[in-house]
Amino acid sequence: MTKRFNVAVIGCGIGRSHIKEGYRTHPDLFEVRALCDLDPARLAAVADEFGIKRRTASFTEVLAMDDVDIVDICTPPATHKGMILDALASGRHVICEKPLVGSLKEIDEIIDAETRARGRLMPIFQYRYGDGAMQAKRIIAAGIAGKAYVGTAETLWKRTADYYDNPWRGRWKSELGGVLMTHAIHMHDLVTFLLGPVDRVFARTATRVNAIEVEDCVSLSLAMASGAFVSATATLGSQDEISRLRLAFENVTFESAHEAYSPGDGPWTILPANEAVAAEIAACLADWTPVGRRFEGQMAAFHAALVAGAPPPVTTADARRSLELVTAVYHSADTKADVLLPIGAGHEKYASWLPDA
Repeated sequence: MTKRFNVAVIGCGIGRSHIKEGYRTHPDLFEVRALCDLDPARLAAVADEFGIKRRTASFTEVLAMDDVDIVDICTPPATHKGMILDALASGRHVICEKPLVGSLKEIDEIIDAETRARGRLMPIFQYRYGDGAMQAKRIIAAGIAGKAYVGTAETLWKRTADYYDNPWRGRWKSELGGVLMTHAIHMHDLVTFLLGPVDRVFARTATRVNAIEVEDCVSLSLAMASGAFVSATATLGSQDEISRLRLAFENVTFESAHEAYSPGDGPWTILPANEAVAAEIAACLADWTPVGRRFEGQMAAFHAALVAGAPPPVTTADARRSLELVTAVYHSADTKADVLLPIGAGHEKYASWLPDA
């Protein structure tokens, strides 16, 4: 019989999407037992929409519930660390939205706590989930694509003053960063998911679109450990919204779907160098089973990992890699110099990348 996990969702903003896409699409795998939010109206609206009876404004009350297996944290970024540590200490499995925490020092503390915890921690990187991204991953992992040459990653979205009419958005201490952290972080995760680790970063950041503290325009030049080069651009001032990844390999060129919030969806454009490569790709994908898109796919993969006793499909090591890139970008933008990875405890931005740190 399939194991069914009981979930408490903390935060009804993006948490609503977790419920709609990730849990209600898998009623045999998950049941949302409790909902927690500080806004009574929003809590009631989401709870009523999905028929969730147990409602609270207290995270402590959630951790006292003896029938909750998974705590899913969907609150503003600056609140994540304490909630993650408390949920792990309570023995629960934990899911947490990006960015997981606000510095490499904090992610290393989380990783250390995770080694002693009974539960497993899965960061959210839902853009990996979709047949397009996962088919590209399989082709690359099989060695068919060959040597990676170059890539481009674009996060061209639009956010206006209305979006920032909010007590925590657009502020360093609560949002922890701008377009780099809360928007383009997804595409940059896709870059490393498919191309491997970054070796060196040069970056420029600016605030040009909205009257906010954090950046809303970014341009990056990445030298990958494989030797490939990637150019990445992000803005919140585009008049239409697009997320696009294009990767040129020795034997294959991939281009993602262009949907702003689900570029991992299939089909991707896959251009083989010749008929022989096309035949290899066809054979590689002959037994393909759809993986599910966005939260649907990631939550299903988490369930499978929990049942098998395997590591989560997205790990704290993945989250650290993402935050290491963020740290390097902010340091490069400040110093106007290349930044070499990895970044350890001796680095001046290890404890924080915030401007006043």
